[in-house]
Amino acid sequence: MQKSYNGVALPQGGEAIQYVNGKYQVPDHPIIPYIEGDGTGRDIWRASQRVFDAAVQKAYGGKRSIAWFEIFAGEKAFRQFQNWLPDDSINAARDLRVSIKGPLTTPVGGGIRSLNVTLRQVLDLYSCIRPVKYYSGVPSPVKHPEKLDVVIFRENTEDVYAGIEFREGTPEALKLIDFLNDMRGRKKAVRVDSGIGIKPISITGTKRLVRAAIRYAIENGLKSVTLVHKGNIQKFTEGAFREWGYEVAVDEFRDQAVTERESWILGNLEANPGLTVEQNAALIEPGLEFGSDAFRQELYAEIRSVLDKIGKSHGAGKWKQKVMINDRIADSIFQQIIIRPEDYSVLATPNLNGDYISDAAAAQVGGLGIAPGANVGDGYAVFEATHGTAPKYADKDVINPGSVILSGVMMLEFLGWSEAAKLVESSMEKTIQQKFVTYDFERQMQGATKVKTSEFASRMIENMK
Repeated sequence: MQKSYNGVALPQGGEAIQYVNGKYQVPDHPIIPYIEGDGTGRDIWRASQRVFDAAVQKAYGGKRSIAWFEIFAGEKAFRQFQNWLPDDSINAARDLRVSIKGPLTTPVGGGIRSLNVTLRQVLDLYSCIRPVKYYSGVPSPVKHPEKLDVVIFRENTEDVYAGIEFREGTPEALKLIDFLNDMRGRKKAVRVDSGIGIKPISITGTKRLVRAAIRYAIENGLKSVTLVHKGNIQKFTEGAFREWGYEVAVDEFRDQAVTERESWILGNLEANPGLTVEQNAALIEPGLEFGSDAFRQELYAEIRSVLDKIGKSHGAGKWKQKVMINDRIADSIFQQIIIRPEDYSVLATPNLNGDYISDAAAAQVGGLGIAPGANVGDGYAVFEATHGTAPKYADKDVINPGSVILSGVMMLEFLGWSEAAKLVESSMEKTIQQKFVTYDFERQMQGATKVKTSEFASRMIENMK
C-alpha cells in the first residue's frame, strides 16, 4: 500500500480495511476515501461528513472514528491533475477497500464516457444496490408510499453499459451490419443507416449478481427475490438472465429457496392431496389440452421431479418459509411497484432495467434527492449519491443532502456499525417530520420551514441528542 495518493499522505492514526477469506476486517479507526463530487457535491458532502462524524461519536464515544481521506475525480481532479480520474484515486479506492462519493459530472466530448461507470468497471463493482423505502413525513405523489420497501440489485458491469457501440455510417458499423444481415439471411435485415450497439449479458455476470441478491434476502429475512427482465423479446440476453437466475436459486440455495412455479406445484397438492400429476399440470398451464403431447409430457416430468426432489423438504407448507424466487417482465414491474408494492422485497435486474426501475421507485418515496446507493464487488465497495451534480445550484448551500447521508447509512451498516447507522437514519426522519427541510421538500409540504443544506445537517445532529 502507498503512503500517499495524488500527493496527499494517508491520515495518521487510521488503518486500512482488510478483506480476508471473503470477509471485511474493519478496524476501529478505518481510513475511508471520499470524493466530494462536482457541482452541488461540495455542499452536500460537507454537510454529510458532519452528520457521520457526529453519529459515530455519539454511538461509540470516541472508541471508533472515521479517518477521512480525500481522493479526486471529476472537475476537481481535472483542475488539479489534468485528469478526470487519476490512477492514484483508483489505487486508493482499491487499497482502502470502502469509499463514498458525491455526484460526478460526465466529461463532454471524447475520453471517459462516465466516471461512475468507469469506477464500477475497473473495481469490478458488479452489484449496484439501491434500497428504496419511505421515511415518515417525506412528501410523495402516491397514496401509500409506506407500502414500498424494496432493495434493488442492479447488475453493474454488462448490458449496454459495456460500451460496445459503432456510429452510423462508420466502416465498423457497416461491416457489422453486413455480417448480421448475411448471417440472418436478410430475413430481419438491419437498416444500413443504423448505429449499432452490442448488449452482452453473461452467465458469470448474471449469476454473481443474483447470488448476491438471494444472500441479501436470506440474511435480512426478506420474503422474495424477483428477477426483472425483458426475456419475452430478448430471449438470449435478458431471457438468459432469467434462466441463469433460477439456476442459481435451485443449484446453490436449494434449502433456503423455492421458485414460484415450484410453489404452485406444492400448493396445488396441499390444497388437494389426491391431485394427480396430470391434474396438477392442468392447473399450472391452463389450456394444456391444446398443447402438443411432447409439451405435456415435459410438464408432467417437471412436476414429478419437483415432488421427488423437494416434496419432503419444502412440502406441507414448509415452502412458505423459504425465499420465493420469481420473475416479472420489465415493463410490468413499473405498474407492480405502484399497485402492489407490498408483494416485492428484492429485485434483481440487468443493468439498464435496474437504472430505470430504481429511479422510478425512488420517485414514490421522495425522489433522487434522498435515494441512496452502493456499488459492491468482491472486496471493494463505493457508496454514492444517486442524483446528478445540478451545477446551477453549486455552492449555494440549498440542496438536499439526503442521498449522500443515506448512502452513508448503508456504508455504516456495511462496516458493521449499525448503532451509528440507526442514529443517522432516525435523526433524518425526525428532522423531516419537524418539517425542517431543504427547498425541494419545502415546496411540497404545508407549513414547512425552508433551510439550507448546512442547517439541515445541524438540525440532524441536534436531533441525535
